[in-house]
Amino acid sequence: MTAVSTEQEMKIIVFQIKDKEYALPVERVRGIEKLLHITRVPKTLPFIKGVINLRGVITPIIDLRIRFGFDEVVYNESTRIIIVVIEGMEVGLIVDSANDVMDIPIASIEPQPEVVGHRIDEYISGVAKIDKRLLILVNLEKTLSLDTLQESMRKEG
Repeated sequence: MTAVSTEQEMKIIVFQIKDKEYALPVERVRGIEKLLHITRVPKTLPFIKGVINLRGVITPIIDLRIRFGFDEVVYNESTRIIIVVIEGMEVGLIVDSANDVMDIPIASIEPQPEVVGHRIDEYISGVAKIDKRLLILVNLEKTLSLDTLQESMRKEG
């Protein structure tokens, strides 16, 4: 008799920004690309790097490092663009590197920690502890929402 696992799992893409590991659900990810030529768009927020033409689709590119309030760095061989789909639109997210695809038990996901004074906490949907790894689950809706972008413009403008 074979044991059947009843524990639900979520498949995620793990990526790195600074010295932390973040994750996105695989079903939201369209692809992972090496850094491509980005065409700047005038009068956009600092974290909106511009647009790329990806297989005939004009895709806006957001640097998650800057979006989360970290210092900007020079892109290198490890830098990747994760193409995600949100509200039917493709958006590229620049990350320091894309590490892994893995299954995590949904039960291992805890609510976002209460961190006072950090801008990033509003972009987190939860935290998963897997062995000795701590994976921060990114809330795409908050990170890329029009309301959040407009709020950032008011703060930064």
